[in-house]
Amino acid sequence: MIRADKSDRDLVVGILIEAFDPLQEDNSINFIVRHDEKRRKRLELLMGYLFDKAMRSGEVFLSDNRGSCLLISYKNREVLSWASFKSDFRLVTQCIGLRRIMKALKRQRIVKRNYPKTNHIRPMIFAVKEEYKGTVTAAKLIMQVFRDFQNNTLPIIVDTASMDHVRLYQKFGLKVYNTEEGLGFPIYLLRMNKVKKM
Repeated sequence: MIRADKSDRDLVVGILIEAFDPLQEDNSINFIVRHDEKRRKRLELLMGYLFDKAMRSGEVFLSDNRGSCLLISYKNREVLSWASFKSDFRLVTQCIGLRRIMKALKRQRIVKRNYPKTNHIRPMIFAVKEEYKGTVTAAKLIMQVFRDFQNNTLPIIVDTASMDHVRLYQKFGLKVYNTEEGLGFPIYLLRMNKVKKM
């Protein structure tokens, strides 16, 4: 497991784009980023935004083979700043667009009501390169990150629209505690109160 730094931004953004660009099914990324001629550029903005947010309020982890990434935020580190405001403004104007902002805010509202106001750890997004799909790369990375959190007492809470991700998180002890249907596709909310010994 590698703790990424700012120099890994292009690599992490590339992994995320490679994983999410081909997906056609309903999910949170496609809910925000249209399938049109500007999709790649919008995905670059969104994934760069997520990387920057994780670096400000959490951590970014890479697998040892640099084929998978996991971005995490910590509730207690989330603060409003000029950098976060600029980043949010750029995301709205250059990626989401004014026409889709209401949809994005609706998604945020639906998901946010399932998160506690108290401190917690939130895996925001993870992905694996196409060439490593079907291998242990993603599972090994999650296992290493969770092992690193074993002495932590904060709950881990994650939302995902992917059943594959649900099954993977369940293998590590997270349990589905709610499913939101308000966006036209399910968003699964999973929680683990304390990381189990691995």
